[in-house]
Amino acid sequence: MKMVHHPDSATLVSYAAGSLDEGFATLVAAHIASCDACRTALCEIEDVGGALLDTVDAAPMSPASLERALSVLDEHDDGPAARAQPQPKDVRQKDARPNVPAPLARLLEGGLDDIEWKRVAPGVGKHVLPVSKAARSRLTLLRIAPGTKIPDHGHGGMELTLVLKGSYRDLYGRFGPGDIADLDEHAEHQPVVDSQEACICLVATEAPTRFKSLFGRLLQPIVGI
Repeated sequence: MKMVHHPDSATLVSYAAGSLDEGFATLVAAHIASCDACRTALCEIEDVGGALLDTVDAAPMSPASLERALSVLDEHDDGPAARAQPQPKDVRQKDARPNVPAPLARLLEGGLDDIEWKRVAPGVGKHVLPVSKAARSRLTLLRIAPGTKIPDHGHGGMELTLVLKGSYRDLYGRFGPGDIADLDEHAEHQPVVDSQEACICLVATEAPTRFKSLFGRLLQPIVGI
């Protein structure tokens, strides 16, 4: 598939550094799984990071350092969901299910056609994906019917949207399968699905959406993103 929209370079650097929160890291890994350009960029970022580490002088560690590190890991181990955090090497794996990248497949029992969607608005279905207790971000699948226009809105913080199936259009362009919309609190848009099939998107958020219209604000608690 030909992709036009990719994660911002700062987002890729944060992913390579392991500083992206769980929901965002999962979404970026799902994009990289099918994007040669971003896999190449990620390898270059890792090479630069490794070279920088080689220039740093080693510092002595106290005998208790390992024990403290292990205790911190135990405190933040929330089970399989936490340990499933995607790593750079994982993103090259393939999955037999169409439209389901390997980093996302671990969170789904079947394919996109097997999802039980919760209707949250006319033409809009939602499916919440599990994240660990330590995660600050939320991960949601949305299924939006052809021709549906999402009310004009902004974002309370970082939001990443990955198109898995279908397409939509807004002032930033047309987003098809594999494309990522990398938005922050300054972005406002009004997406409309322009494909003949439903548009299925994976959305990672850290704060509630800010709808501009009264209808949108009334809708927000129901949609829940």
